[in-house]
Amino acid sequence: MRLDKVIARTRVVDLRSVELEAALDELAGVVVSKFPDLKQETLLKGLLVRESTMTTYLGHGVALPHIRIKMPRRYILAVGRSRVGIRHDGSISDEPIRLVFMLIADEKARDYLQVLAAIARQVKEPELLDGLVNASDLDILFERLVSGFGGLRPVQAQQSRINRLMFREAESVARGAACKAIMVFGDTFVGGIEPGSMKSKLKMILVTRTPIEASEGEAHFSETIQVRSFSSQRLAQLRSAILVALTRGIIAFKDRVCCVGGITGSNQFDTLVVVDIEREFQTLITGSTSDLLPSDVTPEVLERVIAVATELAVEGREGRPVGCLFVVGDTSKVAQFTKPLVLNPFYGYKEEDRNILNPFMDETVKEFSSIDGAFIIRGDGVVESAGSLIQATDSDHNLPSGLGSRHAAAAAISVTSDCISIVVSSSTGQVTLFRRGVMLPLTDKRR
Repeated sequence: MRLDKVIARTRVVDLRSVELEAALDELAGVVVSKFPDLKQETLLKGLLVRESTMTTYLGHGVALPHIRIKMPRRYILAVGRSRVGIRHDGSISDEPIRLVFMLIADEKARDYLQVLAAIARQVKEPELLDGLVNASDLDILFERLVSGFGGLRPVQAQQSRINRLMFREAESVARGAACKAIMVFGDTFVGGIEPGSMKSKLKMILVTRTPIEASEGEAHFSETIQVRSFSSQRLAQLRSAILVALTRGIIAFKDRVCCVGGITGSNQFDTLVVVDIEREFQTLITGSTSDLLPSDVTPEVLERVIAVATELAVEGREGRPVGCLFVVGDTSKVAQFTKPLVLNPFYGYKEEDRNILNPFMDETVKEFSSIDGAFIIRGDGVVESAGSLIQATDSDHNLPSGLGSRHAAAAAISVTSDCISIVVSSSTGQVTLFRRGVMLPLTDKRR
């Protein structure tokens, strides 16, 4: 859904309160004044219960309190700004809260976690946050909100002679090679690609670190794939982007794709590559696209696990490299080959609160990544346990030299059960996916 569609100017306010509970009550009052069928006391009580269960602080001075209730509309978003800062127990190093995004959702809204995650991704952009906090008045703040959430911020790609030539040649090569689609790597340009600047009769797939939802009628990109890359190398997101496109059904196992991009932030296309999907993934897939993804694993869950693993590979924890293992899918079978190394830190929490799609799980998963053992994750994203010892064995696949017990365990469990395992190497920072014992590196080794 378009996030800018749930924002209204009347629900963007400057907060007077300096304590979190009072600020939530103030913002709930703003919502109730526009939707009198809701009860302010009910909203506040539900928000405080959620806050007591798990902090809704995202960091960088942003909080995202949220609640699900029965109401006739899907979502309501209210935004409060504090110029002096709000005290909050969940903040880091006494960092005050400057922005509060309050999301109220109907209890039947199925994409609730995805909407939460989308908001969380957007409000982590430093440029957007700085513009919101320092807006001179609420009208400008609202305009920047709509602009940021609606994907209107990108700087137009420089339409130089070389860029126009490269894109024309990409179209020509794609047609000549019978490619199914053209994959454009948008991070080549600072700020992304301006809607409408590139058009083709072929299917266009945009690969970008920060997804931009095109406005209605601007459908020149058939699909947008968010793949975060920390490398400045050309087409560094290529393999992960193709993997995501396969699991979503955007492209098929037998297809070819023409990719065009350049060095991140260079504002110039300089690379054109034709990828034969079958040849690229021939050792991983036995014959069909559906064979790549376990039957109980949804594409968005796999994408989220890859994103968290990639962030861990680069960021580590407290300045130190971190190695960890994620096992996704077929948890009933996986349980037969695992045992706990520590008390399960996820035991007793509601499934919604411990779902990997929940943006508030990011820091929790990263914090527990230092525990020896694996994260066991259901196909729908619910984290069953952390610190699990994998006891499966695999004698049919030989791993490259230099890989340790974590990679061996990942390969083995992917053979003995219908799951996907993803490893973050503490020594190289490389993220590797395993399916049926076969490894697929998703990122480059740390330089």
